[in-house]
Amino acid sequence: MTTTRRIIPITVDTQNEHRFLDVPFDVPPGTDSLEVVIRYDGSNAGIDLGCEGAGGWRGWSGGARTEFLIHPADATPGYLPGAPEAGEWNVVLGLHRVPSEGVEVEVEITIPASRAVPPVPDAAPVTRAVRGSDRGLPAEPGLTWFAGDFHGHTIHSDGRLPIGGLAALGVASGLDFMAVTDHNTVSHHAHLPAEGAKHGITLLPGQEVTTHRGHANAFGDIGWIDFREPAQRWVDEVDRRGGILSINHPISGDCSWLHRLERRPAAVELWHSTWYLELISTAPFAWFRTWPEGATLLGGSDTHMLEEPQRPGTPTTWVAATDASAEAILEGVRAGRTAITGSGVFDGTVLMPELMRAPALVRLGDEVVAVDAEGLVLVDGFGRRRSVRSAREAFAADPADGPFHLVLADRRIMALCA
Repeated sequence: MTTTRRIIPITVDTQNEHRFLDVPFDVPPGTDSLEVVIRYDGSNAGIDLGCEGAGGWRGWSGGARTEFLIHPADATPGYLPGAPEAGEWNVVLGLHRVPSEGVEVEVEITIPASRAVPPVPDAAPVTRAVRGSDRGLPAEPGLTWFAGDFHGHTIHSDGRLPIGGLAALGVASGLDFMAVTDHNTVSHHAHLPAEGAKHGITLLPGQEVTTHRGHANAFGDIGWIDFREPAQRWVDEVDRRGGILSINHPISGDCSWLHRLERRPAAVELWHSTWYLELISTAPFAWFRTWPEGATLLGGSDTHMLEEPQRPGTPTTWVAATDASAEAILEGVRAGRTAITGSGVFDGTVLMPELMRAPALVRLGDEVVAVDAEGLVLVDGFGRRRSVRSAREAFAADPADGPFHLVLADRRIMALCA
């Protein structure tokens, strides 16, 4: 066993030049495992952690961890298992927050690893009380509206829940599907089919491509997308591989979207859970007016841990699809067949979605249909208003006049569709 330690001095000038700093090390032939630990004073600094092998990307844990292990058949969540290939590797340090006085980072590499990967906690299935698709929202022939959430995290990045734990929360919320979108990694993808089958919910493969200038979700089992490349390459590469890219929470504090694009992706996470902080805000619509017509609308709770108030499905994204498989759901998104509902019940601690009674707005051809929205007001993208006077009412609605939304008398937004 060989342990190598290096002290890496990092200054603000270092951060200016390298948002992602490579620390190279050699892996000799025949290596069956390795272990990396970083240490630094975290009182004023924030250093992210990742790893690139001689054969390609091996994983990312951001600021959630300061160590990882890679073994032939197992690895720290966020990292890909497999015997380390011989050649030059890099510990990748994300220089997220560097104090004015700088910070020293100790990087310790042990070959082979000194210990096994700690076991991942299991999560027991929960009893399903409701399934969103049973609501039977009006749909085109051959299609059903399935209820889901396009944004959630696990212990494979900065979430605190195992994949099964996130799946169980989705079931408790009544969802048909959930996207698992851990940051800058696809290590969770291999586990999704089995965990989804165990818990009785479709788990969509995703990854949140994450930088200090904005985040985007790449959906589909399309392999890893390099977050260190310009954002335009994310758009083009996801499209080339047959996936779907969505701009995430475009006006969310220091995670707002700042990347410049020549060609834009087809989807936008217009309703992020942060909108619940002020449901009369029109800021998301103001940002969306800069986007080309025809963008597919998605919503995401961005669930990370039980301590957060939002549960999966706040908001709920409905997709009209032929079935609840991952392939059919993503095909529905490609076709733009989405709608978003935001009604929920807050008990002072947890916000749970109301799936079966939430005011909903779904598109059927040249019309939008308001369901369970009597007394609300339908508003189009130009601010024109029409009252909803019955439990199910159709309105002529040119998609070019969207997005359309339902509001209460106090102007709180309850539902969206294109």
